[in-house]
Formats: sequence, C-alpha cells, structure tokens
Amino acid sequence: MFAAALRRTWNDPLIRFLAIGAILYLAWYLVYDRLIHPWGVLDRALIDNLMLLSGAGLEALGYTLLPEPLVDFNRYIGVQGGSLLWIGDSCNGLALFAVFTVFMVAYPGPLVRKLWFIPMGLLSIHLLNVARIMVLCHVVTIDYELLNFNHDFLFNALVFAWIFGLWYVWMKRFARPAPSAQG
Repeated sequence: MFAAALRRTWNDPLIRFLAIGAILYLAWYLVYDRLIHPWGVLDRALIDNLMLLSGAGLEALGYTLLPEPLVDFNRYIGVQGGSLLWIGDSCNGLALFAVFTVFMVAYPGPLVRKLWFIPMGLLSIHLLNVARIMVLCHVVTIDYELLNFNHDFLFNALVFAWIFGLWYVWMKRFARPAPSAQG
C-alpha cells in the first residue's frame, strides 16, 4: 500500500521535478561548498572572464577604465568619473548557472536538445552578467547611491526573470520529443 502511494506520488510530474531539482541542487551546493569553492579556480576563471569581457565592452563604448589597485588584482573594475566595483565570488554567476542547469536537468525533455540548450543558456546568463557589470560601472558615474538598489534588487529580478524565461521557452518549445519522421 505504501509502495503504491509512493509510486503514485513519484509519477506526479511536479513532485518528481521538485524532488529531482532539490536533490540536484543540494548535491551541487555540497560539491561547490566542500570541493570547488575552497580551491577557487572556477570562481577565479569566471571573474577573470567577466573582467575581460566587461572591460572590453566598456572600452568599446568609449569609457576609460580606472586602474586597478595593487591588491586583489582582477576583481576591481570601474570607469573614469565613477568608483571601482569589486566582483566577489557570489557575483560571478556560478550559482545562477547551477540553478539554470538544475532546472533543465530536472525537467523532462530530449537529452539531445538539452546538450545544446544548456550551454547556450549558460552563455546567455554569462553575457547578461557582463552587461550587468557594465551597467553598474555606468550607474556609479551617475550616483553611487543607485548601486545598491540596482545590484541587489533590479538586476537580481532581471537575471532570475531571464532564467525563468529560458526555462519557459524550454518547456513550451523544446521539452517535448521531436515528432517522428513516420508520423
């Protein structure tokens, strides 16, 4: 009787999605917290890339970058007329990558489509983070007081809306199996 109830519950797509998602996120969190973050290599690589792309984008738009201080190289970015911004591990987008990937893996759909949709989604999230850094560098040239609202609220809402939008596109357009050729 218990086994039948458990099987019925597991066969509910929402319950299965939530359970798989929770297990995967917990596993990711433990692996990140215990293995990946202490070494710092992945966080550092993401921050270096964010700095490179954001700096190049700002210079392409005509901004002059502020020189970095002699401590904690490649974590500060800013433009003339503004302040330096520090990019911490929690701002590098890795946790967002994990949330998106967990959503995608937990939600049913053809593996072959996931193999291209997940990397494209991760790239779009990374580029959105680059744009976020560039905009924040500009925001502090206007008024430093605007930084906290934009960093803590506006951009978090935008990034999570983007991730939810990607997941929605996946659900509506790509999650179903491709029609068979014999159809």
